[in-house]
Amino acid sequence: MKKSTIISTLTFVFILLLTTNVNAQKFSKMDKSPMDAAAFPRDYKVSDKLIKIVYSRPQLKGRAVSKLAPAGKVWRTGANEAAELTLYTDMKLGNTKIKAGTYTFYVIPGETEWTAVISTDLNVWGSYFYDEKNDVARLAVPVTSGEEALEAFSIAFSEADNGIHMHLGWGNIRVAVPFTK
Repeated sequence: MKKSTIISTLTFVFILLLTTNVNAQKFSKMDKSPMDAAAFPRDYKVSDKLIKIVYSRPQLKGRAVSKLAPAGKVWRTGANEAAELTLYTDMKLGNTKIKAGTYTFYVIPGETEWTAVISTDLNVWGSYFYDEKNDVARLAVPVTSGEEALEAFSIAFSEADNGIHMHLGWGNIRVAVPFTK
């Protein structure tokens, strides 16, 4: 076999291998409801977090909150996978003490109050597999109205007397879930 034929064949094989490798790396498009996280303290220079939640952020896109998070039904608190709540220290929701750990955070929307639910369920898609017997804590919290309408479902934390408030906001709906130490 000629030297030029061998070099051509090796070059072809090398290019084929590179092409196969590049094509094997398929990345999905961005989610329509991208995943986000909120934590307290929010400063990433602080390594001793107290609480963190990972959730997806659905957008209203002209729809009503009540269509996406119906009153009286358990909601995953966001989109896609159910929201995952991590407590880095023991805390209380209402009068119920919750040990440090990772849980699923659901809510049950209502007209005047939403019920916050902390469950031992983990790695669940939506709220389709919600099982009340796995609840660790529940607390009804009042709904208020915000001046600014939020297109994307959002969660933020703020310091409160002897604890932290987890603020849920979507459209003009605002809910503050109190956690105490």
